[in-house]
Amino acid sequence: MPPISRSRAVRERRDEVARRVLEAVHRLVADGTPYTELPVQRIAEAAGVARSTFYLHFPDKSRLLIALSEQGGQGMFDAAVAWWRGDHSTGPEGVAEAIARMIDEYRANRWVLLALSEVSAYDPDVAAYYQGRLDRFTALTRRRLDEERRAGTVAPLLDPPTTAALLTWMVERTISMHCRNDDPSGDAQVARSVGRAVWLCVYGDSPSAR
Repeated sequence: MPPISRSRAVRERRDEVARRVLEAVHRLVADGTPYTELPVQRIAEAAGVARSTFYLHFPDKSRLLIALSEQGGQGMFDAAVAWWRGDHSTGPEGVAEAIARMIDEYRANRWVLLALSEVSAYDPDVAAYYQGRLDRFTALTRRRLDEERRAGTVAPLLDPPTTAALLTWMVERTISMHCRNDDPSGDAQVARSVGRAVWLCVYGDSPSAR
């Protein structure tokens, strides 16, 4: 077996430290402690690394939160993307299924996504990251709406840019506020209601609907 190169060893060490830090944060918030109240020293101690080592990998807690969000928010994004790229012939039920998966993903990573929303209100780096994720989804939604309008399956007056932004923020805010304030018993109803609202917004006044 050939010897491991120095660069590879450094990269593997970096990845291992990052993994330990991310796992430490997950353990620390398991008791309900908000991410914003975790000091770097406590995170470093829980990860078994020096404070200076922590800062070599994460310049600050904002960068750490972004790394955590990359892990925890992808499933929610993927569920939404799957519906917009899929077959819409299933009607509101298909949207509701996608929304239900998004709610499940949000709850599974609730503390990360709530912290992301909170910190983005005052941290420019986190705000730019958060807005970037939403912008990517809005762009995907707009492309699908453009295709639907060219195909004549939505009303000619539907404006793709405005509608895409409206749908993105409606879904994001509804799921975020629901998961922040309500228990899971209402998840199915929220998924059905949001699914119906999305469907009607896009297809409710389409030529076929009339």
